[in-house]
Amino acid sequence: MRHEVRFSGFGGQGIILSAVILGRAAVMYDNKFAAQTQVYGPEARGGASMSQVIIDDEEILYPKVSDPDIYVIMSQEGFEKYGAVARDPAVMLVDSTLVHSRPECRYIGIPATREAKQTLKRDIVANIVMLGALVAATHVVSEEALKKAILDSVPKGTEDLNIKAMQLGLQLGKQP
Repeated sequence: MRHEVRFSGFGGQGIILSAVILGRAAVMYDNKFAAQTQVYGPEARGGASMSQVIIDDEEILYPKVSDPDIYVIMSQEGFEKYGAVARDPAVMLVDSTLVHSRPECRYIGIPATREAKQTLKRDIVANIVMLGALVAATHVVSEEALKKAILDSVPKGTEDLNIKAMQLGLQLGKQP
């Protein structure tokens, strides 16, 4: 089954890393195909950034996302620039701490930044919280594949923090 996933937020939130981790989980641990692309402005840190992943059971012949069915939006500017066009039947996960607009499609509010800051004392892992919530809500990759891909991708010495962030996201994504 094909999924087109669009991540958006501001530079420094780990938007591109999130897409890389998701693609890695699909390819290396769930035996699927994936293609990842990214866009960020010259302002990089602080400006809107966007990254996309196509995940499919079959080879991907065209790597550009044309109609995302899953959105992960982590900033208001990211919503306005890359998420406002979302329509049914897409689903959108929004970081309800930072995104105040709501889409026309089905959405799930995840207080990722708030929970990362309050529960884990590190808002830098909000993107990993969102990845956990994404997997819990959509099953786009398996939880085990996500865990392995996170461990492959994060800096040495931060593995425990990032796995706790993923687990927190899994809990938040499973709530109705």
